[in-house]
Amino acid sequence: MIRFLLVVIWVVLFLIFSIPLMIAEWIIGKFNMDIRNRSSLAIVNWAFRGVLRICGTKAIVLGEENVPKDTAVLYVGNHRSFFDILLTYVRVPRPTGYVSKKEMEKVPLLSIWMKLLHCLFLDRDNIKEGLKTILQGVEKAKSGISICIFPEGTRNRIPDTFLPFHEGSFKIAEKANVPIVPITLNNTSAIFEDHFPKIKKATVVIEYGKPVYIKDLDKEDRKFVGAKVQKIIEATYFKNKEILAQEENK
Repeated sequence: MIRFLLVVIWVVLFLIFSIPLMIAEWIIGKFNMDIRNRSSLAIVNWAFRGVLRICGTKAIVLGEENVPKDTAVLYVGNHRSFFDILLTYVRVPRPTGYVSKKEMEKVPLLSIWMKLLHCLFLDRDNIKEGLKTILQGVEKAKSGISICIFPEGTRNRIPDTFLPFHEGSFKIAEKANVPIVPITLNNTSAIFEDHFPKIKKATVVIEYGKPVYIKDLDKEDRKFVGAKVQKIIEATYFKNKEILAQEENK
Protein backbone atom coordinates (compact mmCIF):
# COMPACT_ATOMS: atom_id res chain seq x y z
CA MET A 1 0.00 0.00 0.00
CA ILE A 2 2.95 2.33 0.53
CA ARG A 3 3.62 2.67 -3.21
CA PHE A 4 -0.06 3.29 -3.87
CA LEU A 5 -0.15 6.10 -1.30
CA LEU A 6 3.07 7.60 -2.63
CA VAL A 7 1.68 7.60 -6.18
CA VAL A 8 -1.53 9.28 -5.02
CA ILE A 9 0.44 11.94 -3.13
CA TRP A 10 2.75 12.51 -6.13
CA VAL A 11 -0.16 12.92 -8.56
CA VAL A 12 -2.18 15.20 -6.27
CA LEU A 13 0.82 17.42 -5.53
CA PHE A 14 1.71 17.61 -9.22
CA LEU A 15 -1.82 18.62 -10.19
CA ILE A 16 -1.99 21.29 -7.47
CA PHE A 17 1.49 22.78 -7.93
CA SER A 18 1.24 22.66 -11.72
CA ILE A 19 -1.71 25.07 -11.82
CA PRO A 20 0.59 28.03 -12.62
CA LEU A 21 2.16 25.90 -15.37
CA MET A 22 -1.27 25.19 -16.85
CA ILE A 23 -1.94 28.92 -17.04
CA ALA A 24 1.50 29.56 -18.54
CA GLU A 25 1.00 26.79 -21.11
CA TRP A 26 -2.39 28.21 -22.09
CA ILE A 27 -0.85 31.65 -22.63
CA ILE A 28 2.11 30.22 -24.58
CA GLY A 29 -0.34 28.37 -26.82
CA LYS A 30 -1.95 31.66 -27.81
CA PHE A 31 1.34 32.81 -29.32
CA ASN A 32 3.24 29.67 -30.31
CA MET A 33 1.46 26.31 -30.33
CA ASP A 34 4.60 24.37 -31.24
CA ILE A 35 6.45 25.59 -28.14
CA ARG A 36 3.43 24.80 -25.98
CA ASN A 37 3.13 21.31 -27.41
CA ARG A 38 6.78 20.54 -26.70
CA SER A 39 6.82 22.07 -23.22
CA SER A 40 3.58 20.37 -22.15
CA LEU A 41 4.97 17.07 -23.39
CA ALA A 42 8.15 17.55 -21.35
CA ILE A 43 6.29 18.54 -18.17
CA VAL A 44 3.89 15.60 -18.20
CA ASN A 45 6.66 13.17 -19.21
CA TRP A 46 8.55 14.27 -16.10
CA ALA A 47 5.51 13.64 -13.90
CA PHE A 48 4.80 10.24 -15.46
CA ARG A 49 8.42 9.16 -15.08
CA GLY A 50 8.18 10.06 -11.42
CA VAL A 51 5.17 7.76 -11.01
CA LEU A 52 6.95 4.88 -12.75
CA ARG A 53 10.01 5.35 -10.53
CA ILE A 54 7.84 5.20 -7.42
CA CYS A 55 6.20 2.04 -8.72
CA GLY A 56 9.57 0.42 -9.40
CA THR A 57 8.48 -0.56 -12.90
CA LYS A 58 11.09 -2.03 -15.26
CA ALA A 59 10.26 -1.69 -18.96
CA ILE A 60 11.88 -3.81 -21.66
CA VAL A 61 11.34 -1.84 -24.86
CA LEU A 62 11.67 -3.38 -28.31
CA GLY A 63 11.27 -2.00 -31.82
CA GLU A 64 11.32 1.66 -30.88
CA GLU A 65 13.25 2.34 -34.07
CA ASN A 66 10.06 1.42 -35.97
CA VAL A 67 8.32 4.63 -34.88
CA PRO A 68 8.56 7.26 -37.66
CA LYS A 69 10.03 10.52 -36.38
CA ASP A 70 9.07 12.71 -39.36
CA THR A 71 5.29 12.30 -39.30
CA ALA A 72 2.35 11.95 -36.99
CA VAL A 73 1.22 8.36 -36.45
CA LEU A 74 -1.73 6.45 -35.07
CA TYR A 75 -0.52 4.32 -32.17
CA VAL A 76 -2.72 1.28 -31.58
CA GLY A 77 -2.26 -0.99 -28.55
CA ASN A 78 -3.84 -3.68 -26.46
CA HIS A 79 -5.15 -2.41 -23.14
CA ARG A 80 -4.86 -4.08 -19.73
CA SER A 81 -3.89 -1.34 -17.28
CA PHE A 82 -4.15 2.32 -16.36
CA PHE A 83 -0.35 2.24 -16.62
CA ASP A 84 -0.48 1.52 -20.38
CA ILE A 85 -0.84 5.27 -20.87
CA LEU A 86 2.09 6.24 -18.64
CA LEU A 87 4.39 3.56 -20.03
CA THR A 88 3.80 4.56 -23.64
CA TYR A 89 3.48 8.32 -23.19
CA VAL A 90 6.96 8.73 -21.72
CA ARG A 91 8.37 7.30 -24.99
CA VAL A 92 6.55 9.35 -27.63
CA PRO A 93 8.95 11.37 -29.82
CA ARG A 94 6.42 14.09 -30.68
CA PRO A 95 3.21 15.61 -29.24
CA THR A 96 0.61 12.85 -28.90
CA GLY A 97 -3.02 12.92 -27.87
CA TYR A 98 -4.65 9.87 -26.29
CA VAL A 99 -8.25 8.88 -26.88
CA SER A 100 -9.89 8.53 -23.48
CA LYS A 101 -13.36 7.79 -22.20
CA LYS A 102 -15.71 10.75 -21.89
CA GLU A 103 -15.84 10.49 -18.10
CA MET A 104 -12.22 11.64 -17.81
CA GLU A 105 -13.26 15.10 -18.98
CA LYS A 106 -14.91 15.63 -15.58
CA VAL A 107 -11.75 15.03 -13.52
CA PRO A 108 -10.57 18.38 -12.08
CA LEU A 109 -7.14 19.64 -13.18
CA LEU A 110 -6.23 16.34 -14.86
CA SER A 111 -8.66 17.06 -17.68
CA ILE A 112 -6.98 20.44 -18.27
CA TRP A 113 -3.61 18.78 -18.79
CA MET A 114 -5.26 16.22 -21.06
CA LYS A 115 -6.68 18.99 -23.23
CA LEU A 116 -3.31 20.75 -23.33
CA LEU A 117 -1.87 17.46 -24.57
CA HIS A 118 -4.51 17.13 -27.33
CA CYS A 119 -6.31 14.20 -25.72
CA LEU A 120 -9.76 13.35 -27.07
CA PHE A 121 -12.76 12.30 -25.02
CA LEU A 122 -14.82 9.50 -26.55
CA ASP A 123 -18.46 8.89 -25.68
CA ARG A 124 -18.70 5.14 -26.23
CA ASP A 125 -22.48 5.14 -25.86
CA ASN A 126 -23.19 7.81 -28.46
CA ILE A 127 -22.32 6.86 -32.04
CA LYS A 128 -22.79 10.40 -33.38
CA GLU A 129 -20.54 11.94 -30.74
CA GLY A 130 -18.04 9.11 -31.20
CA LEU A 131 -17.82 9.93 -34.90
CA LYS A 132 -17.13 13.58 -34.06
CA THR A 133 -14.27 12.49 -31.81
CA ILE A 134 -12.76 10.37 -34.58
CA LEU A 135 -12.98 13.34 -36.96
CA GLN A 136 -11.22 15.51 -34.38
CA GLY A 137 -8.49 12.87 -34.29
CA VAL A 138 -8.20 13.05 -38.07
CA GLU A 139 -7.69 16.82 -37.95
CA LYS A 140 -5.08 16.57 -35.20
CA ALA A 141 -3.16 13.89 -37.09
CA LYS A 142 -3.23 16.04 -40.23
CA SER A 143 -1.76 18.91 -38.19
CA GLY A 144 1.15 16.75 -37.00
CA ILE A 145 -0.20 15.51 -33.65
CA SER A 146 0.09 11.77 -33.18
CA ILE A 147 -2.92 9.95 -31.73
CA CYS A 148 -2.91 6.88 -29.49
CA ILE A 149 -5.97 4.68 -29.14
CA PHE A 150 -6.74 1.36 -27.49
CA PRO A 151 -9.30 -0.08 -29.92
CA GLU A 152 -10.55 -2.82 -27.59
CA GLY A 153 -12.59 0.04 -26.15
CA THR A 154 -11.91 -0.79 -22.51
CA ARG A 155 -9.34 -2.50 -20.31
CA ASN A 156 -9.39 -6.25 -20.92
CA ARG A 157 -9.36 -8.05 -17.56
CA ILE A 158 -9.03 -11.62 -18.86
CA PRO A 159 -5.37 -12.72 -19.11
CA ASP A 160 -3.97 -13.71 -22.50
CA THR A 161 -7.10 -12.72 -24.40
CA PHE A 162 -8.03 -9.86 -26.70
CA LEU A 163 -11.30 -8.05 -27.23
CA PRO A 164 -12.19 -7.31 -30.88
CA PHE A 165 -10.54 -4.15 -32.19
CA HIS A 166 -13.13 -1.57 -33.26
CA GLU A 167 -12.59 -0.86 -36.93
CA GLY A 168 -13.82 2.74 -36.60
CA SER A 169 -10.69 3.61 -34.61
CA PHE A 170 -8.56 3.13 -37.71
CA LYS A 171 -10.38 5.80 -39.71
CA ILE A 172 -7.99 8.31 -38.15
CA ALA A 173 -5.06 6.73 -40.00
CA GLU A 174 -7.02 6.27 -43.21
CA LYS A 175 -8.45 9.79 -43.43
CA ALA A 176 -5.31 11.56 -42.20
CA ASN A 177 -3.02 9.35 -44.31
CA VAL A 178 -0.69 8.55 -41.42
CA PRO A 179 0.93 5.20 -40.58
CA ILE A 180 -0.38 2.87 -37.88
CA VAL A 181 2.19 1.81 -35.27
CA PRO A 182 1.14 -1.32 -33.34
CA ILE A 183 2.09 -1.29 -29.65
CA THR A 184 2.11 -4.63 -27.85
CA LEU A 185 2.01 -4.44 -24.06
CA ASN A 186 2.81 -7.41 -21.82
CA ASN A 187 2.31 -7.73 -18.07
CA THR A 188 1.22 -4.13 -17.41
CA SER A 189 -1.67 -5.27 -15.19
CA ALA A 190 0.93 -6.75 -12.82
CA ILE A 191 1.74 -3.23 -11.67
CA PHE A 192 -1.68 -2.50 -10.19
CA GLU A 193 -4.81 -4.23 -11.47
CA ASP A 194 -3.80 -7.81 -10.63
CA HIS A 195 -3.62 -6.99 -6.91
CA PHE A 196 -5.73 -3.84 -6.50
CA PRO A 197 -5.29 -1.61 -4.50
CA LYS A 198 -1.61 -2.50 -4.09
CA ILE A 199 1.08 -1.33 -6.50
CA LYS A 200 3.98 -3.75 -6.92
CA LYS A 201 7.26 -3.84 -8.76
CA ALA A 202 6.85 -5.45 -12.16
CA THR A 203 8.69 -6.04 -15.40
CA VAL A 204 6.75 -5.18 -18.54
CA VAL A 205 7.53 -5.60 -22.21
CA ILE A 206 6.61 -2.94 -24.77
CA GLU A 207 7.17 -3.65 -28.45
CA TYR A 208 6.58 -1.22 -31.30
CA GLY A 209 5.74 -2.99 -34.54
CA LYS A 210 6.64 -1.92 -38.05
CA PRO A 211 4.36 0.84 -39.38
CA VAL A 212 1.27 -0.26 -41.28
CA TYR A 213 0.38 1.99 -44.22
CA ILE A 214 -3.25 1.55 -45.19
CA LYS A 215 -2.63 2.72 -48.77
CA ASP A 216 -0.19 -0.18 -49.24
CA LEU A 217 -2.65 -2.87 -48.11
CA ASP A 218 -4.67 -4.98 -50.47
CA LYS A 219 -8.40 -4.37 -50.82
CA GLU A 220 -9.47 -7.07 -48.32
CA ASP A 221 -7.06 -5.92 -45.59
CA ARG A 222 -8.21 -2.32 -46.04
CA LYS A 223 -11.74 -3.41 -45.12
CA PHE A 224 -10.56 -5.00 -41.89
CA VAL A 225 -7.49 -3.05 -40.83
CA GLY A 226 -8.38 -3.55 -37.17
CA ALA A 227 -8.38 -7.32 -37.52
CA LYS A 228 -5.01 -7.23 -39.29
CA VAL A 229 -3.38 -5.05 -36.64
CA GLN A 230 -4.92 -7.18 -33.89
CA LYS A 231 -3.27 -10.29 -35.36
CA ILE A 232 0.09 -8.50 -35.35
CA ILE A 233 -0.32 -7.51 -31.70
CA GLU A 234 -1.56 -10.96 -30.66
CA ALA A 235 1.41 -12.72 -32.27
CA THR A 236 3.84 -10.28 -30.66
CA TYR A 237 2.15 -10.61 -27.28
CA PHE A 238 2.58 -14.38 -27.09
CA LYS A 239 6.14 -14.13 -28.43
CA ASN A 240 7.05 -11.67 -25.70
CA LYS A 241 5.63 -13.87 -22.95
CA GLU A 242 8.82 -15.89 -23.39
CA ILE A 243 10.89 -12.79 -22.60
CA LEU A 244 8.98 -12.33 -19.36
CA ALA A 245 9.47 -15.99 -18.47
CA GLN A 246 13.22 -15.59 -18.99
CA GLU A 247 13.23 -12.50 -16.77
CA GLU A 248 11.45 -14.38 -13.99
CA ASN A 249 14.01 -17.19 -14.15
CA LYS A 250 17.00 -14.86 -13.74
